Amino acid sequence: MANNKIKLGYLKQHLKQLSKDELINDIVELHGKIDLVKDYYQTKLFPEDESKVVEKYKVVVKNEFFPTRGFGKLRLSEAKKAISDYKKICRNQASLVDLMLFYVEMGVKFINSYGDIKESFYSSGETMYEEAVKLIVENKMQEMFEERCRRIVNGSSDAGYGFHDQLRYIYRSYFSPQTHA
Repeated sequence: MANNKIKLGYLKQHLKQLSKDELINDIVELHGKIDLVKDYYQTKLFPEDESKVVEKYKVVVKNEFFPTRGFGKLRLSEAKKAISDYKKICRNQASLVDLMLFYVEMGVKFINSYGDIKESFYSSGETMYEEAVKLIVENKMQEMFEERCRRIVNGSSDAGYGFHDQLRYIYRSYFSPQTHA
């Protein structure tokens, strides 16, 4: 099977040929090997536990900025991967927004703790902030998150590369669009 990718139709055909016990065994095996599968079933079977699952992903994000020991490695790709992984299993958009805003908050805290960083760092925070704010508006969660979004903007006032200005622009564009009509 050199470079052959399994297409969805082929996978479905294969799965239909399996017995119920074989399917159960496959899922149990995946559950034992892949954390994302564990988290998927945790949120599916126990929706009330989604906040516990999102906390696990917050730890990954936080450790890139502020690990328990030493300095943050600031591997934004690792922190963003945690968000991307969570997005795949998320059942509650508010939990996803919470994680995305947490990423931006950690970035702002990092800037305020250590000073200016490279421009790509700011771009990443701006992009994540705007994605979160779009989700907030699309899902009509302004009441739940507007104050937190404002605090992020206010907390970024000493940042460089126009970061604060961009966050403020995004905030105003989505939370008070009449000012930018």
